[in-house]
Amino acid sequence: MQPLPIVAPVTLPIQGADQRFAVHRVYCVGRNYADHAKEMGASGREPPFFFFKPADALFEVGHGESRDWPYPSLTQDLHYEVELVVAIGRGGKNIAQDQAAHHIWGYAAGLDMTRRDLQATMKKESKPWCIGKGFDWSAPIGPIVPIETTGELSAGEITLAVNGEIRQRGDFSHMIWNVREVIAHISQAWELKAGDLIFTGTPAGVGQVRRGDVMQVSAEGVGSFSVNVV
Repeated sequence: MQPLPIVAPVTLPIQGADQRFAVHRVYCVGRNYADHAKEMGASGREPPFFFFKPADALFEVGHGESRDWPYPSLTQDLHYEVELVVAIGRGGKNIAQDQAAHHIWGYAAGLDMTRRDLQATMKKESKPWCIGKGFDWSAPIGPIVPIETTGELSAGEITLAVNGEIRQRGDFSHMIWNVREVIAHISQAWELKAGDLIFTGTPAGVGQVRRGDVMQVSAEGVGSFSVNVV
């Protein structure tokens, strides 16, 4: 028998610590800001829906740092979506909203990169659109910042600039379903586990980037980073 392959676990840096955060699953919330929901053709406070990215789609970038990021294959319409990411430290099922904050380990800033043309084609054909969302390196993310440092984040500005021009500007308080509600909803459908990440949705202003563009991410209380599309 051939030797079994050795696959390293996916981990992320923790701001101010030598230890790293071991990642289990990556949940993403669709259309969780009213202005973005409307620009994508929805009306407002529809029930939340979720999709996944593979854990190894994460692409770590240090706080305040910049990294080259490879433009993905098969797309001519690549979009950015800046998001607050919640890191789960304690799992559970059917978590009550008033207990949800006790399950948060920390936060990060992230990007839900999307091959919009492939996603749109799959939607038209009523097929799963994993190919539009779950491609390699589709989730650039900064370090995890412990909740002991940030406190519970229910409000704070989040922005995305392309080549120095602000394209997205929102506030955590503008989420249709706040973080506690999102945790409660997810835990009804799946058992949350320590190490899970939740990309909590994006404000309005999503748009296209091309090779040579620089995306600058900032989330209040969590930090900032830049990604150079190459």
